[in-house]
Amino acid sequence: MKIVKKNIEDLTVVINGSGAAGTAIAKIFLKAGFGDILMCDRSGIIYRGRTSGMNWAKEELAQITNRENRQGTLADALKDSDVFIGVSSAKIVSKEMVKSMKKDPIIFAMANPVPEIDPAEAKEAGARVVGTGRSDYPNQINNVLAFPGVFRGALDVRATQINEEMKLAAAHALAELIDENELSEDYIIPKPFDPRVAPAVAKAVAKAAMETGVARLKVDLQEIVRNTEELVKKANANFK
Repeated sequence: MKIVKKNIEDLTVVINGSGAAGTAIAKIFLKAGFGDILMCDRSGIIYRGRTSGMNWAKEELAQITNRENRQGTLADALKDSDVFIGVSSAKIVSKEMVKSMKKDPIIFAMANPVPEIDPAEAKEAGARVVGTGRSDYPNQINNVLAFPGVFRGALDVRATQINEEMKLAAAHALAELIDENELSEDYIIPKPFDPRVAPAVAKAVAKAAMETGVARLKVDLQEIVRNTEELVKKANANFK
């Protein structure tokens, strides 16, 4: 949001792919305070009252997303939206769809090995920030950035669950690792093997767990950082 100078509460996000990944993304975005979220699948926009291709999970999504109960295709959803999140299939987003979005759209096309739209095409169509799941493009969005630190932090405090606050804390920790003077359209997130990542995420997750009452242990946060740093060093040594 710092790059495009927009407030999250004003943004409309389109998520294509309503499986486990898309559902989890939608829930954490709602917790973060995004303005509205439109979920799409093979049958188009998920809305209240839709009967085709629905199940209990999509019914739940229909109740918590799509404030205006919009209907239509993925192309319809993308018109005047701000952010596209793809956890679906290759080459389903066109340059025309990107052009129909609001100024300086953000595109995270994470289908692998071929993203929903080629990053170069997305940029040509006006996208300001583009990320994919691939390491050969800028802004690789990879779950390895999160899960070692998330589980380390949760385990260290013996958390009874991993709640939305803990996930959101992990996301903020990742974002905060990029200094203002480093931040650019092509560098919004740390590299997957940046040694700072796991300790920062573990600390943030443990702190959120303690603050939200799901931690069974109270642990010194700096101790978590030190222990995680040591584990990272040992893991790296094993690969040399």
